[in-house]
Amino acid sequence: MFDDLRETIRAYQARDPAARSALEVLLLYPGLKAVRSHRRAHWCYEHNLKFLARMISQASRRRTGIEIHPGATIGKRLVIDHGMGLVIGETAEIGDDCLIFHGVTLGGTGKDVGKRHPTIGNNVLIGTGAKVLGPITIGDNARVAANSVVLKDIPENCTAVGIPARVVRVAGKKVNYVQDVDHVRDVPDPISSDLAALREEIARLKAREKELEAAHPDDWVI
Repeated sequence: MFDDLRETIRAYQARDPAARSALEVLLLYPGLKAVRSHRRAHWCYEHNLKFLARMISQASRRRTGIEIHPGATIGKRLVIDHGMGLVIGETAEIGDDCLIFHGVTLGGTGKDVGKRHPTIGNNVLIGTGAKVLGPITIGDNARVAANSVVLKDIPENCTAVGIPARVVRVAGKKVNYVQDVDHVRDVPDPISSDLAALREEIARLKAREKELEAAHPDDWVI
């Protein structure tokens, strides 16, 4: 248990440049506290102490803002950066050495029974606000961009971006000539795209109106 804790603290220090000391991580980082509470809750869940397991997980949720169902399986050295608003479902599985940012949901779609939540491989990064939904698999070393919505499997060593998410890099190389995407700033925004299309249509209609006014000036006299 103590070896696992030491390894996790080192993982935080390696991944978070704001982590100044092991003591700071141990006492002040909500992600570490949430995972430590989950270890206890999961043990209770596995030993059919389901009510006690939920009590522990809900108490942790109130303290940290991170909700992890006691049934979820979490590997070693998970780093949760900030963590507020993070939700991990009952049948979710997370491998070793993963990095997950705040606002992420590892949830279900409401269509599945049994295994309802994602399986996350080893050394996976999931960016802020991403939604990974359903019994899908995210392969080892994959990257999921911020605010993406992942509904299908992502192969290992791939980077996925967008709504719905699509693979834009494989083993560090661009695919389909997709431009470089920063996982914080350059995620495609469908609302902005729709607004731009509306502006173009309004401009086209105004131009047509002026053409009609010029062609038939008498028809526009009130």
